[in-house]
Amino acid sequence: MTTATAASPYQSYVYAYPHKTAYGPLPDRPALRDLWADEPKDALSLYLHIPFCEVRCGFCNLFTRIGAPDGLTGAYLDALERQAGTVREALGDSGPVRFATAAFGGGTPTFLTAAELSRLCDIAEHRMGADLKAVPLSVEASPATATADRLTVLAERGTTRLSLGVQSFVDSEARAAVRPQRRADVEAALSRVREAGIPVLNIDLIYGIDGQTEETWLRSLDVALAWRPEELYLYPLYVRPLTGLGRRAGTDGDPAWDEQRLRLYRTGRDHLRAHGYTQQSMRMFRRADAPPQGADDYACQTDGMIGLGCGARSYTRDLHYSFDYAVDMHEIRRIIDDYVSRPAGDFAQAEIGRRIDTDEARRRHLLQSLLQADGLRHDAYRARFGNAPDAHFGAELDRFADRGWLADDGTLLRLTPEGLAHSDAIGPELFSPAVRAAMAAYERK
Repeated sequence: MTTATAASPYQSYVYAYPHKTAYGPLPDRPALRDLWADEPKDALSLYLHIPFCEVRCGFCNLFTRIGAPDGLTGAYLDALERQAGTVREALGDSGPVRFATAAFGGGTPTFLTAAELSRLCDIAEHRMGADLKAVPLSVEASPATATADRLTVLAERGTTRLSLGVQSFVDSEARAAVRPQRRADVEAALSRVREAGIPVLNIDLIYGIDGQTEETWLRSLDVALAWRPEELYLYPLYVRPLTGLGRRAGTDGDPAWDEQRLRLYRTGRDHLRAHGYTQQSMRMFRRADAPPQGADDYACQTDGMIGLGCGARSYTRDLHYSFDYAVDMHEIRRIIDDYVSRPAGDFAQAEIGRRIDTDEARRRHLLQSLLQADGLRHDAYRARFGNAPDAHFGAELDRFADRGWLADDGTLLRLTPEGLAHSDAIGPELFSPAVRAAMAAYERK
């Protein structure tokens, strides 16, 4: 077997399938009440999206705006509350409605003030019925907004996991990634997180930054390890259109940059494993003695997910839906302004999305399982889809095995260490032709 391939190992980070750029207008605008009528609702995921940041990092293509004029965050929470009331009503009362996990993402949820964060929790609890102190609650934060008063609110309201976007502890690398921050300020924020007593701390780091070397990468890793985070996510740098680093467009697929990122990934992987962390996926590493958190999928990318906010997605078994999506600042502002102006009744239908047929459901299950270190069990796949994985994806699985990326013992399909390293090439190869075509036709805005 050979591990060689002409394709770049960094095609795309597959954090959801189908990707949002494959969504389109839904001509029938189905009513949420009808969409959720026959769905299981006893173990839902809840995701609340806050589309505001104090700065926009150079690599970021998330749906978020920089800053907020006076009154906008309050107006946004007003709209979020109206949407929550409409969505909760659409879920009906014919059977039990229970949330098993919750997450606040963005943007930066901690852009909100402490009082606004308390209101956000109230919306989740009182409008949606989520018991935040009884389920895992994950919240994203930035060092600048991880203030003591905000963290106190989050801890008191049941946050079990806080994810801090650090990216690099080397100041020059943070500047190169257009993330203005100082190591001293980041470590002060980490100290506040630990003092707040939130059980799980996750630190995000990025490799492949201009000027980064193995020495500086290890330096960042060691500073992070000194805080004994329960989790660490290691992300390869991507340069995407319409972002601050977009001027470097064209470097994706550059063999020298690919080799640098692969080398730094392997250095980071081996370093964390040597320090008692287990690898959960290409990106995620968990300290061996960390408290259990339930599902690893903190982005709630599972069927049965309710997303609130103009940048959130919702998933039923047959339809994924959301609001409009953009990266350009002017377009993002337009979408947010439209969202905050909506009356409650305007949240009762799905407007933009993608239908999920049997083939797409199989691909989604395969992607979500195979890209995790634990792999895909044949019996679980067969129980859901009536056949073995290779009956539906034999050519793709054979190709991965030939490259040395996949092992199959007849019970479990699992990526090899080299396969995990190439997760961002494996994921896109499993996209359906229809999704590829829709993504190619998407007009960036």
